[in-house]
Amino acid sequence: MSTTKKIPEVSFPKFLKHSLEILRNPLPFHRANFNRYGNLFRLNVGIGNSVIFTRDAEFLSYVLQKNQKNYTKSAIQTQDLAKYIGKGLLTSEGEKWQKQRKLIQPAFHKSQLTLLLDTIYNIIQKELDNIVLDKPKDIFPVFNDLAFQTVVKSLFSSEIEEEDIKKLQYATEVTQQMLVKELRQPYLGWWFKLSGKIQFHIDLIDESRAILRRLVNQRKQSGVKHNDLLDMLLDARYEDGEPMEEAQLLDEILILFAAGHETTSNALTFTCELLARHTEAQVKILEEVKSIKNESSDIMNWLKNATYTKLVIEESMRLYPPAYFIDRINKEADAFNGYDLPKGSNLLFSVYEIHRHPDFWENPEAFIPERFLDKNTKFSKNYYPFGAGQRMCIGNNFAMYEMIYAIMTVVERFEILERNLLFK
Repeated sequence: MSTTKKIPEVSFPKFLKHSLEILRNPLPFHRANFNRYGNLFRLNVGIGNSVIFTRDAEFLSYVLQKNQKNYTKSAIQTQDLAKYIGKGLLTSEGEKWQKQRKLIQPAFHKSQLTLLLDTIYNIIQKELDNIVLDKPKDIFPVFNDLAFQTVVKSLFSSEIEEEDIKKLQYATEVTQQMLVKELRQPYLGWWFKLSGKIQFHIDLIDESRAILRRLVNQRKQSGVKHNDLLDMLLDARYEDGEPMEEAQLLDEILILFAAGHETTSNALTFTCELLARHTEAQVKILEEVKSIKNESSDIMNWLKNATYTKLVIEESMRLYPPAYFIDRINKEADAFNGYDLPKGSNLLFSVYEIHRHPDFWENPEAFIPERFLDKNTKFSKNYYPFGAGQRMCIGNNFAMYEMIYAIMTVVERFEILERNLLFK
């Protein structure tokens, strides 16, 4: 007798019925299905087209680590995103990915990131100086600009003009918004293509490539070293001694824009939202900031000793993970926990639900930063703020440095209240 378990299914008509709701926010729809069907269900999103959603942390660990060679990213990144920002570290697979990862990894080593700390410090100070508090403040745009400025200036130092930054940021953000529409409304793919919307955004990114090409060539011709990320990428060499070709370098820079700013700005915004509802945490952060700044004037020392601030950010990323889904497709037929997975099965792991799963997390909906004092919690298979395995986010240390210092500075300079951000 077969022991294969049948995957519960959500019909295509039900998907269409909730399509507007999913477009606005897909998480409540998926949670309702998890509550009804358990840790795994199949969502039919078209004729012969389905996605397996799961919140099984063991399954995700199996796919990302134990049997990662049999799994590849889905077309969401390797095709849908790649058509805009090219084949770089985020969107490539196989040998090309391994080659690029090995080349780029050293640029994000902690020892190299220390060279960027002054840049990060100055950007955060400057962006927060721009806050005018004459009325309740929407802080997402503040953090959005802060995060993009941090990535751009870490790449190009002070050589890039504000007009170029605005163009690059606009193209990056509207293209990401377009991709979200494509993913949440797959049944409108034909219209997006026919109406020229996709081509419009591809043209925008091509304009960004032209700006980046000019900046890269200016750097090469100047011969001046800035010890920024661009220098590190230009100096990087493959095993045969050759540098990255220009087109590949531009792809990697575009990917740094896409992956390195919206996730950070979202994380900072959610962290402040949580701090607004938990003023006692603000008090603890402020006390910590005063203590470490009294002991040292070294930025790296501040970051290393901002223990509670880091706990707050870790708990924020548990409740609101920067990347709330991880996608994979199996290259060959597989099975897990009694479920057969035919070759080419689309898998979508809900990090949001894994981070709130009541079978692992005690009081999962509550904001409890101290839970991450337990290293077994922080490094468990139930916590994936930056992914896991070989494809763990290459910029995780960069992002943490930026977020820790941003939250330290915000709490030092402001009191965060719900719907308000006020000066001390």
